[in-house]
Amino acid sequence: LKLALAAYSFRQALDLKKPTMTLFDFIDYAADLPLDGVELTSYYWAETTYAYAEKLAAHAAKKKLAISGVPVGNNFCVKDDKAYRAEIQKVKDWTARAAKCGAKTVRIFAGSLPKGDTLADAQKRVTDAMTECCEVAEKLGVLLALENHGGITDTPEHLLELVKPVKSKALGVNIDTGNFRTADPYADIAKIAPYGVVSQVKTEVYPGGKVEEADLARVVKILKDANFHGFVALEYEAKEDAKVAVPKYVKELRKLIG
Repeated sequence: LKLALAAYSFRQALDLKKPTMTLFDFIDYAADLPLDGVELTSYYWAETTYAYAEKLAAHAAKKKLAISGVPVGNNFCVKDDKAYRAEIQKVKDWTARAAKCGAKTVRIFAGSLPKGDTLADAQKRVTDAMTECCEVAEKLGVLLALENHGGITDTPEHLLELVKPVKSKALGVNIDTGNFRTADPYADIAKIAPYGVVSQVKTEVYPGGKVEEADLARVVKILKDANFHGFVALEYEAKEDAKVAVPKYVKELRKLIG
């Protein structure tokens, strides 16, 4: 297991509307922690050029950090054909940018069921979109990682109903440890862990929708038991100031993953 830090942990500071931190600053911050990599969320890229991607790659390399992934926000459930094609193109474009900066994975979403739609129809649009995007990912040597992000991926079963039909080695799962609102989130993490290519570890879980501190030792054991061997990216979303909380959790996760 390799340990990374998700840029989303500093979402307020990195917000492009009023940034107090750039992705280069974020890489500098991460370099002072016991980390192997950084996850550079697409929302915080100041530019979308290949030149910018290459600058990020060079800066991370200089700081001896890998770029573990580039999470993207997309919705493959949309019914309007023009909007649907735009969502597919967005993922293809970000896959190319991820390849340019040397990222291993691109985190993607499925989306939510549109009003008046059927689950089967929405699932077909998602699997068709992922199949098409995987062709690009395969050529570029990048893995697409579908996240358990609510919507039509609210349970392990629903998530895997989207992953299994796509016959591509370029598709796996982003195991988000804080996103299940089910009765037993740990059991559900275990169900998707064998399909994981990257993991975002959160410091809280939501059994039955109620928040509690995550048992990180249990989470890491689930990943190891599933023979998961990708990047584990701390994605900090709790209330304490990230600059105070993140170093503590990085230290704990570093010990746990060995």
